[in-house]
Amino acid sequence: MMVATTDNLPGREIKEVLGVVFGSCVQMKHVGKDLRAMGRNILGGEAKAYTELMEEARRTAMQRMLDDAKKLDADAVIGMRYATAQTMHGAAELIAFGTAVKTH
Repeated sequence: MMVATTDNLPGREIKEVLGVVFGSCVQMKHVGKDLRAMGRNILGGEAKAYTELMEEARRTAMQRMLDDAKKLDADAVIGMRYATAQTMHGAAELIAFGTAVKTH
């Protein structure tokens, strides 16, 4: 399935707009990773454990959005975006969303 952040797909015409699709993933901090990240905060540098955590959350949210689009029999998602929100202390939700479409 094609996914684009743009509102159109070069070389393809949007035949039908099927609706907005979403995928969500809530990630919690891990105590051990949190302690290492606090050390990075003092020393500086990338908190790789959190980078990996967010990469996994993005992949999961994207896959769930694609699964939502497949339920609508879409062949593409346009206008795709990510959003984040803190759901509670130590937890973040990552949301992938876009417009499911049929093209030809």
